[in-house]
Amino acid sequence: MANMSLTKNKMPVQEPDIRNKNFGEVALGYTKEQAVDEANRCLNCKNKPCVSGCPVSIDIPGFIAKIREEDFEGAYEIISKSSSLPAVCGRVCPQETQCEAKCVRGIKGEPVAIGRLERFVADYHMANFKGEPVQPQKNGHKVAVIGAGPSGLTCAGDLAKAGYDVTIFEALHEAGGVLVYGIPEFRLPKDIVKKEIDGLKKIGVKVLTNMVVGKVFSIDELMEKEGFEAVYIGTGAGLPRFMGIPGENLNGVYSANEYLTRTNLMKAYKENSDTPIKHSKSVAVVGGGNVAMDAARCAKRLGAEKVYIVYRRSMEEMPARNEEIEHAVEEDIIFNVLCNPTEIISDENGSVCGMKCIKMELGEPDESGRRSPVPIKGSEFILDVDTVIMSIGTSPNPLIRNTTEGLEINRRGCIVTDGESGKTSREGVYAGGDAVTGAATVILAMGAGKDAAKAIDEFILSK
Repeated sequence: MANMSLTKNKMPVQEPDIRNKNFGEVALGYTKEQAVDEANRCLNCKNKPCVSGCPVSIDIPGFIAKIREEDFEGAYEIISKSSSLPAVCGRVCPQETQCEAKCVRGIKGEPVAIGRLERFVADYHMANFKGEPVQPQKNGHKVAVIGAGPSGLTCAGDLAKAGYDVTIFEALHEAGGVLVYGIPEFRLPKDIVKKEIDGLKKIGVKVLTNMVVGKVFSIDELMEKEGFEAVYIGTGAGLPRFMGIPGENLNGVYSANEYLTRTNLMKAYKENSDTPIKHSKSVAVVGGGNVAMDAARCAKRLGAEKVYIVYRRSMEEMPARNEEIEHAVEEDIIFNVLCNPTEIISDENGSVCGMKCIKMELGEPDESGRRSPVPIKGSEFILDVDTVIMSIGTSPNPLIRNTTEGLEINRRGCIVTDGESGKTSREGVYAGGDAVTGAATVILAMGAGKDAAKAIDEFILSK
């Protein structure tokens, strides 16, 4: 029966005053009844506008139709044809600016909750499917994937399904990339990531950890000595940026990457963890993206009494997802917008004891169309904090580019590709995700991995 409600089924969540003191998942997921009811809001449009907004082209009306029929495993089969990480995407994908932004139901109300339905289907499959995936028939060709983040995992999964012998080389001791070191447990439980990766291993993907390509192997050695016919570079953008203001080298200043890696990958939030992290009283997080929200909400859960988001533009221009901003506000994160740090202040021991800021106003639009923030003279003030976390962007690690001959790099340190297939200036070498675009979203990285897998298949079979 059609559901013509103008609003989505509400996502069950932990209460703010409870969740901001634990690392359990905030969003609890739809029940079966909620999922079916939400699926009945879909109009099953013939031209499928939502699919055009999905970077991996999931048949969205198709899987939603299966939910309406309560064929949840059938829905999973449809999703998994296009996505290697559905439980991840259902949690962290910015659906509101992609598939849901194209949904016809959004014209006169809220769009269908596509992301929540994808999460429900993936979670149902994980909880109830007892079989083993079908092993693809091998085609005798070998491909190396550098980096076990969302882009590399997607490329590896698609190639394995096509019969390739795929080996992923991951620099860290655990596969997952930003999914394990960056995104907090309360947004993306790590056992979910592990199950998704285990699923890829079951179809034949090999994952080698503690393998720093550029140190242990070079790309030349992988291709010339190890017999890999193509290489996909999906190493992400893990090199943090700083503002270059006085005091950034003080004790108590972190990059968001370091802070989140200590918290998430190294489990610093657990009582018995050996990973050191500062348990602060007052924290300033500089930046306004999803990573800044993650760092701020982690600091709150680690016991900080006050956590500030310091952002030089307005709330309306903040690049973080609306849901992440709303959750941060509910969890008592304090937003200091239209202000910018100018100096980090130290005490007599060389530790952070404050941050000098200046208030801003919006001036003329910059190249991206956003209004440029301009300092207001005489508006300086000091924020009383003992920890500062810089979350103002990242760039690709230079190791790969410095050890690979003939690989074209742009002025931002990103690998140059043809913009479609991921083909680089080196024959047989492809790249995608944040290593090419700079820091972006998980689903865009996955889309790049998917496009590259198709191109690699065509390249190898055409030889």
